[in-house]
Amino acid sequence: MATEENTSPEEQALADEWAAALAEAGDAGQDDIDAMLAAQGAAQPAAPRAPMEEFGSAPPSSNLPVGLEGPNLDVILDIPVSISMEVGNTDITIRNLLQLNQGSVIELDRLAGEPLDVLVNGTLIAHGEVVVVNEKFGIRLTDVISPSERIKKLR
Repeated sequence: MATEENTSPEEQALADEWAAALAEAGDAGQDDIDAMLAAQGAAQPAAPRAPMEEFGSAPPSSNLPVGLEGPNLDVILDIPVSISMEVGNTDITIRNLLQLNQGSVIELDRLAGEPLDVLVNGTLIAHGEVVVVNEKFGIRLTDVISPSERIKKLR
């Protein structure tokens, strides 16, 4: 039987969790809990734990160049993101959705001529207007949201 002096707070919390679960299930003693913890410890070797001092220290220097403007962002430049333009939106009932057919008109919450929202991964980053470029639609950005305002909207 393990004593409380030999167990870490995390192990004690796990033991308390098991005790509560076994108490709900029926008759369970400390021996059952100790056996389960021992079996779990044998099945899953404990992960090495780093002392807290290592997390607070400065990261080791790397060979990546760091300029005056900040860290090198080359590592994230090839990550794909989803960009979408929102003309407007509206809420309709399922009944009205099922009645839509070719030629139906859906009224949106925007006025004609209002700028479109430009969203990256669902986050508003700019407003723009529709243009035609080489017989294809495009967006001319008219107002870009500052990074500080984008962070404020996330909170």
